[in-house]
Amino acid sequence: MFVGTWNVGGRAPDQGLDISSWLLDQPASSPAHIYVLGFQEIVPLNAGNVLGVEDKGPACKWLDLVRRALNPSSSGRSYGCPELPQKDRVSFSDLLAMEDRLSMVSELDDDSEPSTSNPESSSEEEMGDVVMHRRAGGAGHGYRLAASKQMVGIFLCVWVWADLMPCITGLRVSCVGRGIMGYMGNKGSVSISLTLQRSTTLCFVCTHLASGDKDGDEVRRNSDVVEILKRTRFTPPRGLFAAAVPSPATILEHDKIIWLGDLNYRLTGSGDTQELVDRNDWQSLLEKDQLRVEQRAGRVFVGWEEGLINFPPTYKYLADSDTYAAVSSSAKSHHKKRTPAWCDRILWQGSGMKQLRYARGESRFSDHRPVSSVFIVQLGKPGDHLLRVAAAAAAATGHRRRVHSSRLF
Repeated sequence: MFVGTWNVGGRAPDQGLDISSWLLDQPASSPAHIYVLGFQEIVPLNAGNVLGVEDKGPACKWLDLVRRALNPSSSGRSYGCPELPQKDRVSFSDLLAMEDRLSMVSELDDDSEPSTSNPESSSEEEMGDVVMHRRAGGAGHGYRLAASKQMVGIFLCVWVWADLMPCITGLRVSCVGRGIMGYMGNKGSVSISLTLQRSTTLCFVCTHLASGDKDGDEVRRNSDVVEILKRTRFTPPRGLFAAAVPSPATILEHDKIIWLGDLNYRLTGSGDTQELVDRNDWQSLLEKDQLRVEQRAGRVFVGWEEGLINFPPTYKYLADSDTYAAVSSSAKSHHKKRTPAWCDRILWQGSGMKQLRYARGESRFSDHRPVSSVFIVQLGKPGDHLLRVAAAAAAATGHRRRVHSSRLF
């Protein structure tokens, strides 16, 4: 399984952009069966895109580039982007109403049923043209689009080798906005849930967390992670065989989970950062990495794994260059000076997963470098997922009982 993440800086690609070096950076003798690709800022994060009608154009362009890179023999055919429902325009008064409603939700008792917080959550039957395109692809050679979902600038797509397509069931999506007022989609997550061979549930969580390099901004990012885990809900699948397909309702109920995206964690302090970058002393720099610091302290991603980082920080570069913005001394530069950081990450949770590679690409298209990882995923036996769901339900029930007991005294 190939997993990739890339913050593309609000730029729409042209047809000449070559992304094959990022997607195909592995031996041709052992190609991945599944590609999970997450993008951030596929549109500029301005008020028009956040509050207005969702712009599907850039997502279609990225799908076309991915299809041509994965299926070079079909490069002459463009990818037809389906007409998807448009997001309603949101007025400022709507935002104020949302704020009032969110305040009321936050005051609910701990034992109340968790809300989806109005993310777009849908099952395979409700995903419309995206999944219908997958079904129409049928068997054959090459990679087929299994599912894709956009929320403002966050875009997640899953591509599957054609022979494996019949083994994919239970496709569902869920979005959580964490931007303006903790609700809008300029920041947040897009998650896709699926079941492989009716035995193993997988969840892919593509996120763009809170930005900022000031002290304390890491707390907002930690909060984003907590809220995404809490508010992501997948609707139960429907249909004739729905009961036979595992259907985790939350992220953590899945057998295997991959969390990818622009997590935006920065380096603490400054001091000798540039000197360490010049010396390629990544291990010393990683001691300053907020994500590692917060994870070791038990404040975020407890129990999650990440591979060895042996590549330079992926952010922030000057446009179309290999120069970090932190070392730019041009008075005419419109770019903010940023301390280099590993903003773009891939983490995972679940047994039976072995990471083979963790690397970054070298495209200069964005102020971020793309990141990729390759995994071997061991499939479970039928029924394994039921044990995991039962354990999660028992833990949740025990928590509710403890809460009620504490209220009695």
